[in-house]
Amino acid sequence: MASLHDFVNLDLSDTTEKIIAEYIWVGGSGMDMRSKARTLPGPVTNPSELPKWNYDGSSTNQAPGDDSEVILYPRAIFKDPFRKGNNILVICDSYTPAGEPIPTNKRAKAAEIFSNPDVEAEEPWFGIEQEYTLLTMSKWPLGWPENGYPGPQGPYYCGNGADKAFGRDIVDAHYKACLYAGINISGINGEVMPGIDVINAAIEKLEARHTEHIAAYGEGNERRLTGNHETASINQFTWGVANRGASVRIGRDTEKQGKGYFEDRRPASNMDPYVVTSMIAETTILPAA
Repeated sequence: MASLHDFVNLDLSDTTEKIIAEYIWVGGSGMDMRSKARTLPGPVTNPSELPKWNYDGSSTNQAPGDDSEVILYPRAIFKDPFRKGNNILVICDSYTPAGEPIPTNKRAKAAEIFSNPDVEAEEPWFGIEQEYTLLTMSKWPLGWPENGYPGPQGPYYCGNGADKAFGRDIVDAHYKACLYAGINISGINGEVMPGIDVINAAIEKLEARHTEHIAAYGEGNERRLTGNHETASINQFTWGVANRGASVRIGRDTEKQGKGYFEDRRPASNMDPYVVTSMIAETTILPAA
């Protein structure tokens, strides 16, 4: 007798050319993800081949009830690591029926900045460190003693073993799913909690707009940027070579070679990548308004 697992893993390519496209967008809070699926007649390789779609924006806090239709514009395609086969994940942003980006569509402004000829000429690269904590069903960090706290951080950073790398199977599954989908992910590691002249000029520009950047770098960031636990104070901009306690850190190799990358350590894990990456590009590349 077939089980639920059998049906979830059905290989549609054996019986039909049709595929499932999961349209994905950001909801009204800016941090909630929404999605719905539609059937397409065959494989698709470019977002331009996909139809626009719509959804009820009043149910996602993105439109009033008396004018609730919001239009999804397909922007990027990734292989679906869950349904596999030719099925796809479709990253979308949201517009009014008149073609105007809705207020929660932060991608539209980012696209405007990144399409600026001055920004395009610089070809900026961003590597976003997406930190996360795994929680149990009781909302307690995975690997922590129930209603208690773990020991010092020493064993956990880049740790190995079942008593140090808690939830490693979930982390590896996420890692492989990203690579399968075609998402550029450079690597993973466990953190401390269980469960150039051009660069100098860019840093000076970031310092001048520190308050504006902090306001856009994630909600609740004041609880993280305390000046303790290898963070800079939210109220003061600092930078340094190999300094994890600075707002912006320059690596030793970058210092030696006079070129490379720098690390803005201020954005929170709940930041909007469209907002933050475009803001950094705007601040460091475009002339001040």
